[in-house]
Amino acid sequence: MPLMLGAKDVAFPRLNLLSFYLWLVGALFFTYVLLSGVLRSAFGIEMWGGWGLDTGWTFYTPYSTTTTSSVIPATFGAFILGFSSILTGVNFIATIHTLRPKGMTWFKMPLFCWALYATSIIQILATPVLGITLLLLIAERALHVGIFDPKYGGDPVLYQHFFWFYSHPAVYIMILPAFGIISEVITTFSRKHIFGYKFIALSSLAIALLGFLVWGHHMFVSGQSAIANAIFSAITFFIAIPSAIKVFNWMATMYNGSVRFKTPMVYALGFIGLFTVGGLTGLPLAAMSTDVPLHDTYFVVAHFHYVMMGSMLFGFLAGMYYWFPKMFGKMYNERVGVILAIIVYIGFNITFFPQFLAGTHGMPRRYASYPEGYQIYHVISSIGAYIMGLGLVGVLFNWLHGLKNGCACLSQPVGR
Repeated sequence: MPLMLGAKDVAFPRLNLLSFYLWLVGALFFTYVLLSGVLRSAFGIEMWGGWGLDTGWTFYTPYSTTTTSSVIPATFGAFILGFSSILTGVNFIATIHTLRPKGMTWFKMPLFCWALYATSIIQILATPVLGITLLLLIAERALHVGIFDPKYGGDPVLYQHFFWFYSHPAVYIMILPAFGIISEVITTFSRKHIFGYKFIALSSLAIALLGFLVWGHHMFVSGQSAIANAIFSAITFFIAIPSAIKVFNWMATMYNGSVRFKTPMVYALGFIGLFTVGGLTGLPLAAMSTDVPLHDTYFVVAHFHYVMMGSMLFGFLAGMYYWFPKMFGKMYNERVGVILAIIVYIGFNITFFPQFLAGTHGMPRRYASYPEGYQIYHVISSIGAYIMGLGLVGVLFNWLHGLKNGCACLSQPVGR
């Protein structure tokens, strides 16, 4: 981002370093949690805070307040990571406001910077809610105060509201930067100016703001009121509009352009395809009549991975290939890069598309054993996972080969 703005660094370099140190400290807590589980299962060694973590990523109460696993170290680690996220968001917003060069108005700024700006808004506004919620969870577990656990007079649905108020915008924290990358890649390899620049820029802000208003669609079966369900359902349909604006504008940019199917562009096209499938399959989950039978099935798993892993992973890989020569001054093998992109795309779809079918047939998630009728879907998904895994290993080797033996580029590495 500073390079795009013509700045030497972010607005607060020391704050940037502090956020990195906080990230390391938070990561150490999660490493401890993982090791506690390994040491207990392998050697029977008990460690402070419990063993491993068996609550699921949501830490739903009352289970998270009664289990003997390492809930307190894990949630405290997440609390520290939240500070790292907030400081980074503050730094990015300050950088964009204060370090833009003279003449770079808001609507002359690179779209990747718009994406990071929208992401930073979410980080600053949503992360404190999660941090406070995790502190309350720690207090309830340690002191047995009644906040979320009904055993002590608490309300577990309240925890769900707090959790999803952060966790749904968190989806956009991860995917908005990928949107920015795709906007940069599409216009470069189409040899055209981006179509509808202002609409793409403002749609990032719209996604960031509307993302705070739809958390309740995760709770259609939690017992909340019918009116609340209807409101959250309507807003969830509405948030599809700014996402669709981006996809249509990317397609319009490619129309009549001189499209070059280089490795970053292949990943960008894969991103558009996967995100479109993920977005469209979100519509049945926004409608209460279809969400109730699909809730907690493999349909949700497939939808989530098409939106998150497919889109975020392909956006990341597109960005890495796009800026690889700029970062390292070396060039990867272009032909191998394209082939591996196709392999990863095929492997991803073989892995997750059968899960849509399994979900519509009633296969629940988080089950280790299941009726034989679902086995074929899991077998196909496993084959696809191996294909995708081999493709990603190939991507790593392509990068390492480029670093060691790749031809030198005219662009010098950052810092030289």
